Amino acid sequence: MTVRFLHTADWQLGKPFAGIQDPEKRALVRQERLAVLDRIGQAARESGAAFIVVAGDLFDSPSVTQSTVAAACSAIGRMGLPVYAIPGNHDHGGPGSVWEQDFFRRECAVLAPNFHLLLKPEPVELPQAVLLPCPLRRRAESSDPTAWLRGDGVLDALPPDKPRIVVAHGSVQGFGSGGSGEDDDSGGSAGNLLELNRLDQSALDYIALGDWHGVKEISPKASYCGTPEPDRFAKGETNEPGYVLTVEAARGLLPVVTRVSTARLAWRRAVGFFSEDAALDRLRVEISDWLGQRAHQDLLRLELSGSLGIAAAAELAGLLDSWSARLLRLKLLDRTRVAPAPGETEELTRRAGDPLISRVAARLTAMAAGDDEASATARVALRELHTACMEGS
Repeated sequence: MTVRFLHTADWQLGKPFAGIQDPEKRALVRQERLAVLDRIGQAARESGAAFIVVAGDLFDSPSVTQSTVAAACSAIGRMGLPVYAIPGNHDHGGPGSVWEQDFFRRECAVLAPNFHLLLKPEPVELPQAVLLPCPLRRRAESSDPTAWLRGDGVLDALPPDKPRIVVAHGSVQGFGSGGSGEDDDSGGSAGNLLELNRLDQSALDYIALGDWHGVKEISPKASYCGTPEPDRFAKGETNEPGYVLTVEAARGLLPVVTRVSTARLAWRRAVGFFSEDAALDRLRVEISDWLGQRAHQDLLRLELSGSLGIAAAAELAGLLDSWSARLLRLKLLDRTRVAPAPGETEELTRRAGDPLISRVAARLTAMAAGDDEASATARVALRELHTACMEGS
């Protein structure tokens, strides 16, 4: 017997994105985490999936708002396929969880009768497969959530012809979690260790994993699907969020796993080092090439260092203003120094008709040579003075 299904996880609905200061932009990013659910449903239907499994962290916390619950149930109902989910570390199934709320139960019954929450570590037999859920009942489990699958006779008692699909949420042999903060600067928990190497994988056909926010194959039978809509600045090219996985599984055969892109927002990184003013043009072209004419679809972590002349520094300030307006978030780490070119200094310090400006410029030039906060302020003041003089000339 062969079954095709869709594997997703880490929706983290209700994530606050507190690092985005603009409330309107923050709302857009939060809304996109709901909008991606329709794309997940479309991917499942187009692939011919029989059902969808959510390997934990459907919600970002065990106490999300009623508005988020209602929107989630509505989107799940629109998927039109059975959806089977386990609690993860963010939306664990213990006391006080969202799953126990009367409001969730009512909304789910009305809007998402196709939703099935798997709270018990026991086999769930479907017409086409057997699900083996490993739900988290607390944020950090001290024991291996998959340990029940090693019990005497557990796997032997399963139907011999149906594919066996494990659904689990946690870290694998020190391969850490996707983190719990707003972006890549936060550390993740190494709890909820899944000891997959202790499972009899010959008796299993696919292990659907959640917790890591990028696609990652752990073994030919075990994969993280990642978050379907990126939610942080990823470190390294191997971290690939923004997908769901379609899986074709058959008893005793290796699964066929296919990525399907579902992301709309792009979380990018860029680095600019200014060894000369011309380097600013290269950075401008690089960002313009990928940003194009888009607005409010990208988030950028930009690291700048080196030195620029006064005019180039003023141009950079204008570019940053423009990029900040168009981006949903500009996370800026700016270590750029203003290093006036000889001609620029002379334009300010040798203004025969403006002796006051000349004296101020000379004083700021002297102050700007240091590395302390006062020097940094002097460099900014020197740039502003240069800009004002050029505009007034």
